[in-house]
Amino acid sequence: MALISKKKIIYPINDTLRNYLKNYGREVDIPIHYKELLRYTNSIALYDSKNNDTLWETVFFDESDRSEIHYNIKKIYALLKADGDMGVMRHLYVDRVDLCVYGNTQPFRIRIVNKINDNFDYFYIKHADASRVYGLELEHLLSPNRINYLVYNDTLIEEHIAGIPGEMFMRQYIHEGLLNPIRLAKEFVKFNERCFVRLLGDMHSSNFVIDVTPDFEEIHYRIRAIDFDQQSYEGKKSIYLPQYFKQNNALIQLGITHITSESMVQYQKEERALISNRLKSSPKEIADILRCMENDIISTDENINALKNSLAIHYQNQDFLHCKNMGNILRMNLHHAIAK
Repeated sequence: MALISKKKIIYPINDTLRNYLKNYGREVDIPIHYKELLRYTNSIALYDSKNNDTLWETVFFDESDRSEIHYNIKKIYALLKADGDMGVMRHLYVDRVDLCVYGNTQPFRIRIVNKINDNFDYFYIKHADASRVYGLELEHLLSPNRINYLVYNDTLIEEHIAGIPGEMFMRQYIHEGLLNPIRLAKEFVKFNERCFVRLLGDMHSSNFVIDVTPDFEEIHYRIRAIDFDQQSYEGKKSIYLPQYFKQNNALIQLGITHITSESMVQYQKEERALISNRLKSSPKEIADILRCMENDIISTDENINALKNSLAIHYQNQDFLHCKNMGNILRMNLHHAIAK
């Protein structure tokens, strides 16, 4: 069973990573920053449609500030979704600003509504953490998913990742008759492999969603990470393997029931081959982001030593012992993905 013993340290964005973000168009001047949203004057608990406490709070701003704050929030949405085309703002309004009071970085979630058709969308305003930025960028480069995010100073803007929350899916949908257990179990094996190869930790059921896509004959599944602040931080190897979290037991049991060990090895090889292809298709971006990580402090010496020792044993490769930081360890882990 995977357990995280301590609250993760929040690391600032250093100059090397900042230059990377500027070079690849991720750093954009935004009209309102995270700290300004902390000026809210009141809040109420947010409940879902079944009257369950969501652990989010809807916050309210003073009348003198609200119009300006909402206007600037819409400008951020235009930057995120329309490359800064402010024409999209005409029919939009800010329906709600929610604060996650239990989260590690206490993010704000913005609900934007189109007044013409009542269609809505979400995005997030967070305190920028270098670990999370590395996680988002590596997800964009090494996974099947494209990630849309922006950074400015100490503020991070993230696009909402749609899907059924993992814990909700396992509670409400996993026993439905239309479920294809083999396809879902296969996707969990591939997700498990992706997380381990790129060292994304803490992928228990609250930190991923399941995207369900009906096809003309079958149902396809994609498991997508939604929380990236445990990128290359923890020292325990098991933290980077979703199969070791008890919250994921329902998905793990599907694999035990419906997938043979031979099939599992095949799916792992398939996923490593896909990651290898992505490494080859974006060599400059990946080389640059790894260079940033190798010149950054994103974990403790204790965690670095623990992880490199456990991976040296796992791969039977003493070269891991020469790694000085998490960037070195990730580079070598990715090398093994290509080699296999």
